[in-house]
Amino acid sequence: MTAPTLAPALEAVAVAPAARDCFHCGLPLPRGADFEVLVDDTPRPMCCAGCAAVAEAIVAAGHAHYYRARTELPPSPRDAVPELLRSADVFAAEPVARQFVRSVDAHRREASLILDGVTCAACIWLIERQLARLPGVSDARVNYATERAWIQWDERHLCLADILRAVERIGYRAQPCDAREQEAARARERRRQQRRLAVAGLFGMQVMMLSISLYAGAGSGIEREFEQLFRWLCLLLTLPVVGYSALPFFRAAARDLVRRQVSMDLPVALAILAAFGASVVNTVAGHGEIYFDSVVMFVFLLGASRYFERVARARCAAAVEKLAQSLPLVATRIEADGSHASVAASALAVGDRVLVRNGESVPADGELVAGETACDESLLTGESDAVAKRAGDRLFGGSINARQPVEMRVTAIGADTVLAEIRRLVERAQADKPPRARLADRIAARFIVAVLLLVAVVAAGWYLADSARAFEIALAVLIVSCPCALSLATPTALAAALGRLQADGLLVRNGDTLERLEQVTHVVFDKTGTLTHGKPCVDEILLRPGISRADALSLAAALERHSEHPLARALVARAAEARLPDVTDLVATPGGGIAGRIDGEDYCLGSVEFVAAQTGLELPAEWRAQLADFGGSAVVLARRDAVLAMFGFSDSLREDAAALIGRLRADGKKIVLLTGDRPAAAARVAAALGIDAVRAGLAPADKITAVAELQARGARVLMVGDGVNDAPVLARADVSIAMGGAAALAQRSADIVLLGDRLALVGDALARAARAGRVIRQNLAWALGYNLGAIPLAAAGLVAPWLAALGMSSSSLVVVMNALRLAR
Repeated sequence: MTAPTLAPALEAVAVAPAARDCFHCGLPLPRGADFEVLVDDTPRPMCCAGCAAVAEAIVAAGHAHYYRARTELPPSPRDAVPELLRSADVFAAEPVARQFVRSVDAHRREASLILDGVTCAACIWLIERQLARLPGVSDARVNYATERAWIQWDERHLCLADILRAVERIGYRAQPCDAREQEAARARERRRQQRRLAVAGLFGMQVMMLSISLYAGAGSGIEREFEQLFRWLCLLLTLPVVGYSALPFFRAAARDLVRRQVSMDLPVALAILAAFGASVVNTVAGHGEIYFDSVVMFVFLLGASRYFERVARARCAAAVEKLAQSLPLVATRIEADGSHASVAASALAVGDRVLVRNGESVPADGELVAGETACDESLLTGESDAVAKRAGDRLFGGSINARQPVEMRVTAIGADTVLAEIRRLVERAQADKPPRARLADRIAARFIVAVLLLVAVVAAGWYLADSARAFEIALAVLIVSCPCALSLATPTALAAALGRLQADGLLVRNGDTLERLEQVTHVVFDKTGTLTHGKPCVDEILLRPGISRADALSLAAALERHSEHPLARALVARAAEARLPDVTDLVATPGGGIAGRIDGEDYCLGSVEFVAAQTGLELPAEWRAQLADFGGSAVVLARRDAVLAMFGFSDSLREDAAALIGRLRADGKKIVLLTGDRPAAAARVAAALGIDAVRAGLAPADKITAVAELQARGARVLMVGDGVNDAPVLARADVSIAMGGAAALAQRSADIVLLGDRLALVGDALARAARAGRVIRQNLAWALGYNLGAIPLAAAGLVAPWLAALGMSSSSLVVVMNALRLAR
């Protein structure tokens, strides 16, 4: 949008949209759009809630003259947000802030921010430190790979605009997270880096050719006029490299000096300035060594290293970006009169009816109300097969309708959707720093100070021993010792591994989970819903003479109709066609059963022990004999005076359970089965899977005790269980994986959520954690080994500055490329 200034003088050439177009962006108003904003005391129509929010923010910030001053309408939706709106002050306006801030509780708020100006891992430390100092901030994490910050604060102490201003005060730029805007910003920065790299490469090649002539002439003889000409040509050709290609290093170093901090850009900037400055002085003087070739090579190689590092970070962030961009921009809302209106997806509200055509993305979470289809949920769960959907089934925003048009009712929008929750958890996990990463950061920060002191000592020592070589050797030490590889070793590997796991359907909540997963010695499984499908069905019914199968099912289903227990759901499903009687005085006993009054008679339904305690009745002898054949999964229905029926259930094993147990055993893991089911059912599953350690009939507290006993013996326990029912024991284990897909996202006790149904991913998680640990150790060993080996050689005068530049840049590239193996 071409409005370089917003002066009222431009009002004479200002443009306005047509009467039936959005006053802000100029697009046609959708049918049924009812958004207006008061601009200059005149109601102006808006096409969607997004444009309305931006317009309100512009007016609230006192910039209504923007609309009078603009000379043309925005050419694209992204340009519909003017530059003035990107300042921190605008986000103090509630209409804008609420678009990006999520409420955690009554006063706590959280948001994701896009950062601009991050050049190295030390920037992350500086930003985190600045955010943590703000009053009211309870947690702040910055992810180097994705260039995003996640922050949580108390709104009674500060607002989003205060946070953005705090980041700007230390020389960086932050804005609320918008995936499409971040992608555009990354593209712009990528083009800038490419231009800087091209300049460094183009002029650097000329300098290198001239330097070769100077080196050759020094050995075979060169006329002084030509030598001086080549020196001045090298100086002129190096100027664009230092003044343009190396500019980001100087800016970052200056910013750190202003903040009295040190980062990896400081020794880089000092090395470039020292080498270039000495070369200029010697060129003007007409004698002495020049290092223009080392300067251009250093800038080019380091620029190339930073460029490939940025590409690697973009690849690591791809999983989050795909999630962020999976929601459509436009949805088809069904109006009260049955007509269809195209509206912005952000304008949908809970309760709206939406038409989702085949091939379209679902715009929000909702319930299917008309039609049948199948949805591709691979982006959320990692499952490649489309999932069949019928009326009443849940639809997830971001999934793709793969078959035919359906109607849905919106149940959750924006930050309350499953997709948004997955994004938040992935970003939080990537921003979280495990102990290894924190240790590497601390070492790198101290290492830079040590390097600067070492350079001073080396320069002083060589000045006393051989003053002619002192500068060159000190310069080589300064260049070769930059700890870029050390700071990249852990965060790049973690980002790649976490992104790969998320793409597979494993959602990791915490950054240190992989480190704990690598140390696991025992894998503990729950049975129902974990090793089995968790969907039992009634497969046998024993009846007392005088009661029919239909009556028995009707009574049992009436008692259990409001229960969420898997066996209860199986009974209700089996009696789906029956008319269920009314139940009064309903009393449920957790772990036992349920009792209630039907038509004036007292009934109870539950385990054999529960029924015996309620009625004092025992099972008939022939039923007790068959109890073992039911696998222990039996429910008894009784009246006060008689046992009426016994229902047997079966629950099939997951298809990949046996293969997983075999794989874990081959990897040296100990397998334990803990279940609340009866011993006979547990023994049957254990025998089928080859599990020797089994404990059955456990209450939730008993499972916690069992895990604690294993830990007391030195075991590192991974607990795999249902995301809802096993929350206490999941929290007690060293690391935990919750089954249950999207429903388990709300459970904060699990470290990892298995979004799909593939149990084999548990083995993949362990394997990837082990591989990530190996790669991190390799990276750290390489980074430390390189510095410990190269610095003494440079200090001894055995490494030329150009060779130091080559070695330092190569070490960073080795670390990045090695980490990217985890993303495959």
